[in-house]
Parts: sequence; structure tokens; C-alpha cells
Amino acid sequence: MDLATLKAFKPSEYEEAADGYRATGDMASEAKDAIDNRIGLGLRGEVKGDAAEAAHEQLKKLSSNFHYVQTECGLVSTALNGFAFDIAVAKRKLEAAMEDARADGCTVKANGSVSYPAGKKPGDEKTAEGGAVTGSAGGTPISDAVERQAVHFHPNPHYGKALAYANRIADALEEATDADTKWAPKLRALRADDDLEVSHRDWTDVKADTGGVSEAGRNYFDSLPEPPKDGTPRDNAAWWKGLSPEEQAAHLALNAARVGALDGLPAETRDEANRMVLAQSRAHVELELAKIPPEPTRYSPNPYGTYPAVIQNPDWSKWDEKYGERFAQLKKSQGGMNSIQERFDATGTKGLPEAYLIGFSTEGNGRAIVANGNPDTADHQAVYVPGTSSNLGSVGGDINRMANVWRVATDEADGASVSTITWLGYDAPQSIVKDSPFSHYANDGAPAYNRFLDGLDASRAVESEPHRTAIGHSYGTTLIGSAARQGELNADEVILAGSPGVQVSKAEQLDVPKGHVWNQEADWDVVPDIGRFGHGGNDRDGVWLIPSDPVFGANQMTTDTSGHSDYWNENTQSLRNQALVVAGHGDEVKLEPTPSAYRGGR
Repeated sequence: MDLATLKAFKPSEYEEAADGYRATGDMASEAKDAIDNRIGLGLRGEVKGDAAEAAHEQLKKLSSNFHYVQTECGLVSTALNGFAFDIAVAKRKLEAAMEDARADGCTVKANGSVSYPAGKKPGDEKTAEGGAVTGSAGGTPISDAVERQAVHFHPNPHYGKALAYANRIADALEEATDADTKWAPKLRALRADDDLEVSHRDWTDVKADTGGVSEAGRNYFDSLPEPPKDGTPRDNAAWWKGLSPEEQAAHLALNAARVGALDGLPAETRDEANRMVLAQSRAHVELELAKIPPEPTRYSPNPYGTYPAVIQNPDWSKWDEKYGERFAQLKKSQGGMNSIQERFDATGTKGLPEAYLIGFSTEGNGRAIVANGNPDTADHQAVYVPGTSSNLGSVGGDINRMANVWRVATDEADGASVSTITWLGYDAPQSIVKDSPFSHYANDGAPAYNRFLDGLDASRAVESEPHRTAIGHSYGTTLIGSAARQGELNADEVILAGSPGVQVSKAEQLDVPKGHVWNQEADWDVVPDIGRFGHGGNDRDGVWLIPSDPVFGANQMTTDTSGHSDYWNENTQSLRNQALVVAGHGDEVKLEPTPSAYRGGR
């Protein structure tokens, strides 16, 4: 880049272009939301049949296209701002060097060289003629030493300062050239394929594009306000609100996973960020699965006709050794992401509201936090913690449970709004035998649950305070108890279902008002009594108490389901009782008439 080009460069033009792309991305986002939450909702609610299903599939593709446009426009906007930032830095350096040169009696020529006037050093008899000097960028220690020697021996005292200005100009031009060279391929890479199909390959390209823009824009991104280190949800909320639209867009484009994980940010913002991560993760998983050869048949007939009748196929053994573990992990992630997408697609089904993806990750056992309805404006909130064996692959069942609670609670809420949230935000024990007897899973996950509940206060978008219910199932109740024991459980009600114990011996220790702890234990649910010795609260008499024990002090809700997993079955009193609590009608809950002294003694 030459001096004339850098002098004429107007960063504002690129910043205006960035604003245009950001506006286009916003329009694409609005179009996606309109398809998902209005057009698609109306179609599912009013039209049935094969034609309606086909139309719905086409709408899903159109929504995906708009989501892709939204994401790519965000990247283009950030790249243009990053390019403008880098060139603007170089231009400021050029302008400062030129101004300093003029003030010092030197003249900057069109080619970047600097002329200096005639002059003589103290003690010299003759005046040395003026001249011009061309600078060099990025000097080395050796070249710098040579220049210092040249300045020292040069007869014109103005030579040295002219050379310094020329070097500054050369440095600025080189910096601008480097920025142009760095950004040009990154911007070219953001061109989408010339078709109407957003493929998995397109979404993996988004991930590569994000990495490229992030690498090139490191200087720009480092100039943006960073999220507070170890910030509270309120710290996070204040940071986000303090960003300009441009800065928010940059963080969303380049750091969606981090933005989506920050408690205290608006549900809409976290949803936008996590849907980007979901789309890219889903594409990556699908493409990696496609590269794994089909799984061979595990068993084959014994060719020797001896016992046993079938033997393990050696081809399967080789496949399992090479691909088995990774294949299982990918299928788990695929299943969980499909379940989340199914919830998105179910908006409008049986009245379900829009869904918000407030947390998501495929790392380890996975994370998924899915809300029915916007919690930032809801009058009633419920946050459900699943138990043992919960992971991303099995999250669909937990999402459906909270959908059932939402429907019934909404019917009972006297017109008030409800948001029910599935919170798979911790590493649940994966084995009933090997893992669930230990408390560290609950103790490790409890602080994150407390932060999430506090974050619901920090992201509140209306002045009224919500009525909030913490719901736990099985080991999830242990986590809720640990959250109350370790910190302060930010809830008004606690519902415990199939609880093996909550680490405390009294309902009053769960940080909610007296009379607002509710418990369910179904017939043939063996988990409560088996778990009491590992997770129960130890009272002063050395008895391990669980919420099903009358002395614990919980309201024992009538439960008409059986076993450990059916507390949320449709059309049951078990479900309706939970929904009544969530809707603020605990006075209408049906209670067990006369609980036994210890449920474990039944």
C-alpha cells in the first residue's frame, strides 16, 4: 500500500459497510424467527396432512438459510470492522509522522521520502546542503546501528530527524500493507456457495471462517471490552449492556460459545449464540459420522458348528477398536442435538411457545439448557435438574417433561406467563451402581446451578419479580440440596421427585419459605430408600433423613404414577400437582393424607 492510498483511506466507509451487513444479519434473524415462531406455528396449529408436513420441511430449510445468512453477515461485519481498525491504526501513525515532519521543517513527498533543509552542526564552518531520505520499515539491531552511525557522521543536522520520520512513514505503510494482505483472503473466504442449500459443509466452513476472522482480527478483538473475569451474573449483565451494537455483534460472531455460556445475559442473546454453536456442532458431528465405515454385524454363526452357536465377528472387533468409542460419543451428541431441534420444531404443537437454547456444548457428557418461553419476561419460572445417567444424548426426555409442566402450569396460571427450563448444566453421574452413590457430582455442579438462578434475576427484562420453582428428579434433587447447603438457593419453591436425599435433614434448610418444599415418591420407586444412606441428611439422632420422611417437613404431594421415571406423565395428578406449584397455586395441591413415619419402612 502506498502513501496516497493510505492517506485517502476512509475507515468510516468500511465501518458503514459493516453496519449494513449487521443490519442484513438482523433482518435475516427476524425472518428466521418469523418462520419459526409465527408462520411455522400457524401452519402446525391450523393445517394438517402430508402437504402441511412437506411445507413445514421447506420452511425449516428456509429458516436454516436465514440463520446461515445471519451468521455469515455477522462474520463479514466483524471482518470489515477489524480491517478498518487495523488500517485506521496505520493511518494514524502515518498522519502523526507527517505532521511531526512538517512541524520540524521537513517535507513528506508523494513516494514517502522526506526532504530536509540545509543546515550545519555546531562548530562547522560550512552549511550542508539539504536533501531527501527514504525510510525503511522494521529495522534490525544491525541496521539500526548502521543508521545511527550514518546520522552521527552526516554533516547536516536535519538528516537524522528526516530519516526518523521516513522510517515511521515506512513502518505505517508496511503495517497497512500487512493488514491488507492479511484481511483480503479472509474476506474472500466469506463468500458463500452459489446455491440455495445450506449444507453441513457450509456450517463447518462457518467454523473455519470464524477462526480465520478471529486470527486476523486479534488486534481489533483485543481492543473490545472483555467479559469480567470470574464475574457474577450481574457483572456479566452490566458488561453486555455496556457494549455498543458493533461490539456485541463482534463477540457473537467470534466467541459465540463463550457468550452463550454467560449467566446473566438475556435469554435471546444466549439463544442466538448457542444456536450458532449448535448448527456448527451438528454439521461437524454429521460429517465425522459419515466418514466412519458402517458397523459390521457383531455376531456371526460359529463356522465350526460347535458351542456357542454364534461367535463375535472379528471384523466387528477391529471396527470397535478403531471407531467404537468415538462412534458412541458422536451418536450421543447427534441424538441430543436432534432432540433439541425437535423441540424447536415443536413450537406451536399443543400450544408450546418458542424455545430458547440458553446453554449448549458437546464436550464431555454435554450441556443443554432449554427453556419453554422467555424466562426474562415470564411471571412464573421453573428450573428442572435431571438425575443419574443424564447427558446430552438423553436430554430429549427431560425436555419433554418440562414441556408437559409448561402446558399444565400455563392452564393453571390465570393468564400469567410461564417459562419452564431443562437445566442439564452439570456432569451427572452416569452409572447407578458406580457413580450415583457419590456426592461430588452434586457438589461440583451446585455452584453452576446457583449462578444460573442468579442469572435469571440479572437478565430480567421486566420490572416485576418472577415466582421461581426449583425442580429436581432423582440425583438432581441432591444437587438442589447441595446448592442450598453450599450457597443460597434463589428460588421460592422446591419440588423433589424420587429423591435419594438432599444432604440436609430439614425442609427449612432448602432456603425457601416454610411450607414451600414439595415432595413426590411414587409406588415402586426404590431410589429414595436406597439412596438415603448416601445422600440423606443426618439429624441429631444419627438418622439419615430424606424428603419422603414426615419429620423432614416437606409437603408430601399425592402421586398417582408408579416407578422412578413417570412423575411427568400426561393426564396425571403427579404432573398437575407440580404444575400447580409452578403456577403459584400450592394451596390447590393434593397432599398425601397420612404419610408413614419413615417411607423407607413401608
